[in-house]
Amino acid sequence: MKTESRIKRFQTETIGGKNLSVDTSFVLFFLAIEFGRTFFSLSVDNIFLFFTLLTVAVLPYFLLSEEKPTFANWLLGRSLIAGFAILLGAMFKQSLGVVLPETFRFLPMTLLIVTAMLCCYIQFYSFFKLRLAK
Repeated sequence: MKTESRIKRFQTETIGGKNLSVDTSFVLFFLAIEFGRTFFSLSVDNIFLFFTLLTVAVLPYFLLSEEKPTFANWLLGRSLIAGFAILLGAMFKQSLGVVLPETFRFLPMTLLIVTAMLCCYIQFYSFFKLRLAK
């Protein structure tokens, strides 16, 4: 019993205070911008991009350890972020070649890759950072 209470205290020390939803929201935002940019072209890439968008929108809810909001509130917030970003991506595609140079079409995917790498780094760092129990 004494060991079990130490383990629970150790888990709350290391896991508590980490907010997984903030950094995955940035990944969701840039992924939705990329999806919105390619929204009107039906291809296999868009189908995979759509399922990836759904996965990034829903999966982090199940990884939260404490203070989980209701699933409906979680999904509403994430879908608002994704919907706004899809709209921005469609507007971004319309502005290419008119307002912005054509070479900027790779900007959403570049920002998505950078954000995803940063998110992975933050998650792995918080996962592997160990503190000794007192």
